[in-house]
Amino acid sequence: MEHTTQTPEVYDFRQYDRIWQRVAPNLEPYPGMSVQQTAVRSEVSAVPAAPAADRLPPAPERPAVPVPAIPEGQLPGAERNPCCMGTEAAELLDVISGYIEAALSDRRYLLALARQAPSWARKDLRDMAADLQEQARRLMAAHYLITGQCHRPSVSTERVYVGRWRPALRERYHAAACSGLNYARSAEDSLDPCLTKLFEELSKQSYAHAETLMGLLQRSLQGM
Repeated sequence: MEHTTQTPEVYDFRQYDRIWQRVAPNLEPYPGMSVQQTAVRSEVSAVPAAPAADRLPPAPERPAVPVPAIPEGQLPGAERNPCCMGTEAAELLDVISGYIEAALSDRRYLLALARQAPSWARKDLRDMAADLQEQARRLMAAHYLITGQCHRPSVSTERVYVGRWRPALRERYHAAACSGLNYARSAEDSLDPCLTKLFEELSKQSYAHAETLMGLLQRSLQGM
């Protein structure tokens, strides 16, 4: 004999509620249910509420901090007499302008010398010419920092005469060495720390050019 398992039916008690309302409206259809629900509600209402002292007060809003307005004359970089490239450096403006013209002139001589130099010496001469152009740019930047105006170097259209190879090297050596000495002297005379640093760097570079030119001259004398 087979036993079949039936799923218990889900009773809709609302149907019996309607029947009881018609048959005996004064009787409770489910005795004890209302009593239990009333007891549960009584237990819930009996739980004391948390005292007001235990409740965290709302976080106070922070007042907006006003940003003080900075006068235009006190903005960074707006000082009338800055610590670098200021009035102390302005005393050497004529010297800076002279260095710009000298660097560009020496560059023209080195480029002309490179065009007629032996192949093994051309790269060194062109590299030194590029350094001199960078020197002129750095000096023009210093001029602008001091004055706020661009320096317009003079453009020479005069043809450069180099002459013979070894005498030309000798002349360029003395020009580079003298530039190194002049930059060093200007660094000592300057009271502006930034301008002093610039002159010192240009002095070292000029002396390095003099050593390179001496090396080229030594190589050219080996065949004698």
